[in-house]
Amino acid sequence: MPLIGLDISASAVKLVELDQDSQGGWVLERCASEPLEMEWVVDGNIEKFDEVAEAIKRLLKKSGTKAKHVALALPHSAVITKKIILSGSLSEQELEVQVESEASQYIPFPLDEVSLDFCVIGPNAKNPGDVDVLLAATRKEKVEDRNNLAVLVGLAPLVMDVDSHASRLASGRWLESRENPDDEPLVALIKIGARNISLQVIRNDEVLYDSEQGIGGAQLTQMIVRHYGFTTEEAELKKRINDLPSDYSDAVVKSFVSTLSQEIARALQFFFTSTPYNKVQHILLFGGGANTEGLAQAVQAQMEINTMIINPFEGMRVSSSVHQSKLKNDAPAYLTACGLAMRRFLL
Repeated sequence: MPLIGLDISASAVKLVELDQDSQGGWVLERCASEPLEMEWVVDGNIEKFDEVAEAIKRLLKKSGTKAKHVALALPHSAVITKKIILSGSLSEQELEVQVESEASQYIPFPLDEVSLDFCVIGPNAKNPGDVDVLLAATRKEKVEDRNNLAVLVGLAPLVMDVDSHASRLASGRWLESRENPDDEPLVALIKIGARNISLQVIRNDEVLYDSEQGIGGAQLTQMIVRHYGFTTEEAELKKRINDLPSDYSDAVVKSFVSTLSQEIARALQFFFTSTPYNKVQHILLFGGGANTEGLAQAVQAQMEINTMIINPFEGMRVSSSVHQSKLKNDAPAYLTACGLAMRRFLL
């Protein structure tokens, strides 16, 4: 059953549709994005419902998809996650009851206002008779907003994920192609978004640390506004289509990259000082700002850690319906949407 991954962020809606060939290889069938104005989605909340719906309609038409089922994601900041330990002898029904009971300890609002989900991760490392269970909870209204948006544009919501989980899922495929299966590298997965940078330090499927800093691509837009006197809308458009004066790199980008790389270094240093770990093996950058000129090189020079921009479509066969000329530069922005689209094969 065809399924599209739809990532709604502060600056754009992004769509990915995947398939698999007869050998199980990934095929990128559809890939497209549509920009959003900066006040339409704020802190993960859809503030301009009709405007975002119209943008999604344009995106669906642009992509040419015929799929009606959609996987969506909530922002990490809107979801409370907690790993708990329960008895491995519980039936599925008993597990549900126990999870609800445990959830009430961690959720600061009534359970009848909450959408709650959980998954069994596996046996507990210290006591194999118990199981580790990951629970996730959010306000029902957050889920309903996205579901209602999908229905309004003619889609049927099938999956509601968390954006950080979707990005880990897509990056896992990328890492598996590079690492020795016996190794367990620590990876810093860093999203350069419009309004913030988010850091997850992961080892296999385990999240060891996550944090968020309030700096992102919107700050670069404001630097362009101040330096050249453009309006915010002009600056954002010129940045997107790479139509800026010849001194742009030296006059604006270098300063932004310096500030951003220092923020990333600060976030990682805090991880090192607040946990038993003092090293990660890889830094992977993704998101709309990941391809900012010189950023990966600046982070690598500052941290002395292998730093790469992740292309979630690397190694995939690409359908003729995808505009490959834009794909290389834009690919890092699609990591979350790609992870959502991968859920088609995990249902």
